[in-house]
Amino acid sequence: MSQSLSTIESSSRTALVVLAHHRTDSLSAHVAQLAVGRLAAAGYTVDLLDLHAENFDPRMTVADQPDWGDRDKRYSDEAEAHMARILAARVVVVVFPVYWQSTPALLKGWIDRVWNYGFAYGRSKPRLAGKRILWLGLAGATAADEIISGMHQVLEAQLSEGLAYYSGFAHSRVGLLPDAEDQPQSLDSEGNLVIGAAIEGDARAAHYAAFDATAERFVDEFVATELVDA
Repeated sequence: MSQSLSTIESSSRTALVVLAHHRTDSLSAHVAQLAVGRLAAAGYTVDLLDLHAENFDPRMTVADQPDWGDRDKRYSDEAEAHMARILAARVVVVVFPVYWQSTPALLKGWIDRVWNYGFAYGRSKPRLAGKRILWLGLAGATAADEIISGMHQVLEAQLSEGLAYYSGFAHSRVGLLPDAEDQPQSLDSEGNLVIGAAIEGDARAAHYAAFDATAERFVDEFVATELVDA
């Protein structure tokens, strides 16, 4: 990428959609495409970053280890290229499956290597100041499961408070999407996992139509708020 991090302008209606899933036929990939479509319909130029398809390595490297004495350190070419794509976007939408009430390793590694010292934090005025981000997390638990409320709180604390706001983002929201599995999952009174029968036919179609509608609503509300505050 020929542009330097310091010269990239992010004032236009640009968006970065980040997908953190290893399968192209996953529901997460489908939701990422929904997000791309809604953003494009709202007039955004969209950059889709499929971390697995682009062979992003989530493992920390020596080249990307922070140097606390040099906030202007040049990181690996891969990390620098990803930094540039974040800077070029006014809004970011991240789509991922929820693993153990957190992000998958692929996404956590992207955050560790790319949201690095001197770039995402470590400056009096963050380079990411004013940007907006939506985290779309897909959960297998049902919407009625008591775990959902706590899961949402945990993700908000990790991603909005601990990461986005710390990095200067003006707005961050977690859009939690339960009922991602076609077999409802729950815990009984003794803590045993109970997996229900798979939904089929018209019921399955209706289930995922409602799921898609919720995902699209999260994106539409995010865009509406962004446009009002612009």
